[in-house]
Amino acid sequence: MDYIIYFIITIAILVFVHEFGHFAAAKLSKMRVDIFAIGFGKRLFGWNKLTGFSFGDLPNDWDGQGNTDYRLCLLPLGGYVKIAGMIDESLDTKFIDEEPKPYEFRAKSTLAKLFVITAGVMMNLTLAVLIFWGINFFQGKQIFKTTTVSVIDENSVASKIGFKSFDKIISINDKKVYNWDEVLENLMVKNSSKDSKVELERDGQIVNLIIDRKELNKSIQNGFFLFPHPTKPIVVDVIKNSPAQEAGIKPGDFIISMNNILIKEGEEINKIVKANKDNSFPVLLLRDKDTIKVNVKPSAEGLIGISHSTAFVGEIEYKTYGFVGSFVHAINNVGQYTILTFVTLKNVITGKLAFNQAFGGPVKIAQYAVKSADTGITSFLYFLAMLSLSLAIINILPFPVLDGGHFVIILIEGLLKRELPVKVKMVIQNTGFVLLLLLMAFILYSDIINL
Repeated sequence: MDYIIYFIITIAILVFVHEFGHFAAAKLSKMRVDIFAIGFGKRLFGWNKLTGFSFGDLPNDWDGQGNTDYRLCLLPLGGYVKIAGMIDESLDTKFIDEEPKPYEFRAKSTLAKLFVITAGVMMNLTLAVLIFWGINFFQGKQIFKTTTVSVIDENSVASKIGFKSFDKIISINDKKVYNWDEVLENLMVKNSSKDSKVELERDGQIVNLIIDRKELNKSIQNGFFLFPHPTKPIVVDVIKNSPAQEAGIKPGDFIISMNNILIKEGEEINKIVKANKDNSFPVLLLRDKDTIKVNVKPSAEGLIGISHSTAFVGEIEYKTYGFVGSFVHAINNVGQYTILTFVTLKNVITGKLAFNQAFGGPVKIAQYAVKSADTGITSFLYFLAMLSLSLAIINILPFPVLDGGHFVIILIEGLLKRELPVKVKMVIQNTGFVLLLLLMAFILYSDIINL
């Protein structure tokens, strides 16, 4: 039930914000909006000024006479706004044999059409900015008070670049760094057009690294990561009915030791579990401020049913920003995650990243929504902002059926100063709709087989 509830809450917020953008822009442009729907398919219930509140479908010949039917539909996987005189996902073409009416989409100027079609994306973008703005203003930013690198695998990209475990970074391009935020900013963001000179303290000696910028950029795309020291492995997820769940291990638990061996990095967990797959062994956990000891016996495959990550456990400072400063940082947040999204898309297209690792459907959204909500309202809002931003970016791509596809058609019609043939539009819409349904089916299938 948690998954279903949080999925519905998440999708309802995102869809409402997106579709309200189209709705408000259409109304401001004096267009008729026949339907405002959350969900697709059969109308479950809704309200309009003519018939009031009602259950089920409206008559096929129902005419709102300029009044909007606000409805909830069966499939909670999106939503739509049906604007009079527009060929959209409803595939309604009843109006094509009539002269354009002043209140129809097709009768408006190119600028008005572009305004309406981009308004949904702009609303999702606005939601992301507002959430980041609020988080920055009310909570501030976590600053890790360290410049020391955590454990680095000898086969990792970071190792090949020249870093070693527990290197203390003193300066980058002759600029002193005093926290992890400054390390990442100076190494990854600033001086992006030239090589990086990194001054380190390693085993009491000063070491200088010259990092080739092209190699660093390639490494970032291929998963180059530096983690701050000190860190501890943390349980991210526990599989239902797994040995870990039966033992009492929970998401958010820090793993202190396994089989009486102190755990310093995540890879040690896998080695210990596999080495003891036939035996029950003790696991020492830190949960909030309590130390908990459990016993777990791996499955026959040598698994205990957890996913784990690395969490910083050193000194943290919370930096707060003013009203304007919070907004500036919110814009930076949106810019950074937009770049990251396009890098991810590029990696999927070039085959560097598996499709199912980059994209998730309703199952993954529900899982992440529940996990973020369990962590706290801030985490859930952060997840919502990320998802809203992703929805804005995906929707503006020039793909048929999506807002970006409509945008391209409107631009072409504006340049030609005439509408494209309806048959051409219908072929584009139908093709895009089928491709989108196939893509959604594949994403859903990937979600289910990876449960």
